[in-house]
Amino acid sequence: MSHKLLIVEDDAATAAYIVKGMTEAGFTVDHAPNGRDGLFHASDGSYGALILDRMMPAMDGMAMLKALRAAGIETPAIILSALGTPEDRVEGLTSGADDYLVKPFAFAELLARVQLLLRRTGGGGGSSVVTSLRHDDLDMDLLSRRVKRAGKAIELQPREFRLLEYFLRHVDQVVTRTMLLEGVWDYHFDPGTNVIDVHVSRLRRKLDDGSDRPLLHTVRGAGYRFGLDT
Repeated sequence: MSHKLLIVEDDAATAAYIVKGMTEAGFTVDHAPNGRDGLFHASDGSYGALILDRMMPAMDGMAMLKALRAAGIETPAIILSALGTPEDRVEGLTSGADDYLVKPFAFAELLARVQLLLRRTGGGGGSSVVTSLRHDDLDMDLLSRRVKRAGKAIELQPREFRLLEYFLRHVDQVVTRTMLLEGVWDYHFDPGTNVIDVHVSRLRRKLDDGSDRPLLHTVRGAGYRFGLDT
């Protein structure tokens, strides 16, 4: 499946936000400002997934999608819309969409839904409550909120604890700034500060103090990776 995405969104700020986040996540991204241009781009069927705003000038997202489906183009599509009633969702899904996400949305959720569309295999599994996280000699107890490495207690501030929990849930993955802003700070925009760098630097010092096996790594130009080097 292609990792090339088409974003069809007439709001410039929203489009730039999605394009930035998806590019950081490793996708090749094209943007069209309306459904007519989006239809032109998507008609060759080369995209792995489409992200379509519902209400746009020069052909809305649902009209664009219906035209694609009528032409036999079955590229997976997610509709974004401020209209969130059950009737709105049903209308969007019956127009040919594979998913429907209501605005305002968290980028992390949009990314997860896109990834699900791209790897959909029909698999499933049971759910269980996770009360602790572990990687190598690092242990995090989510109930007592205690962290130890090699048996030695590490004192973390609340934000550092959330940051470490996020990394432990994404071991050996490249974690971007956009993902951290939303997953740890609950920001759905980039405030343009170095708050992430400061907290990551503090966390790195606490985790790797006295150890010759660093866990937290900077991936230049992309973000961070948590895990031992192999």
